[in-house]
Amino acid sequence: MRKIRGIFVFIQFSITVAIVVFFMYLFRNHAHKVIKIWMKVQMFFLGIKLEVEGKLDESCDLIIINHQSLLDIIIMEHIHSRNIAWVAKKEIADLFFFGHIIKAPRMISVDRENKAGLIKLLSDVKNRLEIGRPIAMFPEGTRSDGTYMGEFKAGAKMVGNKFNLKVQPVVMFNTRNIVNSQKAEAAPGVVKVVYLEPVQASKDTSWYEDTEKNMREVFEKEYKNYVK
Repeated sequence: MRKIRGIFVFIQFSITVAIVVFFMYLFRNHAHKVIKIWMKVQMFFLGIKLEVEGKLDESCDLIIINHQSLLDIIIMEHIHSRNIAWVAKKEIADLFFFGHIIKAPRMISVDRENKAGLIKLLSDVKNRLEIGRPIAMFPEGTRSDGTYMGEFKAGAKMVGNKFNLKVQPVVMFNTRNIVNSQKAEAAPGVVKVVYLEPVQASKDTSWYEDTEKNMREVFEKEYKNYVK
């Protein structure tokens, strides 16, 4: 049943991506409104219920989230009112067809293999911040399988320190069990979202290492409760 639902979900997702990209290009100044409508439809269609702990601080200009599934993005877009600029791997933006989901709403793609890519990343981040868009990053750099949280890469720390950003750490749990794109499986369910206390990025503190430790502790606690 999960497999059948998964195939159906990804067919639906592919079709709606095409529709959404069309409208984002057609109404470039209203791309965020198009995304919000799309995410509301996805939440309903996927049968997602949210359990929330803590409080989201929307004044933060950097959001860091553990990464398990494309559902992480859907949920964050659904619950956050601001026009988030996601940082994605260049490989995603270069994909035929699906790459436009990064290009049309002017998200940020980064080539992590060279220094020029990092310089462009900082330039793009500066641009999005100047027009009032918060930056969202997955500090692990790639998806986990939902049973652990990977080691944090340096990218989010570099961005936070460079622009002295106020950071909202977020831990999501159970997203991979609901939408697993690698296995093409899906099932309705409950996603728990935990907002940690915001932290101020600074080169003079260990905020990034401390935040990684705190997020990991929250994840491991939730995972232990889940597998009992």
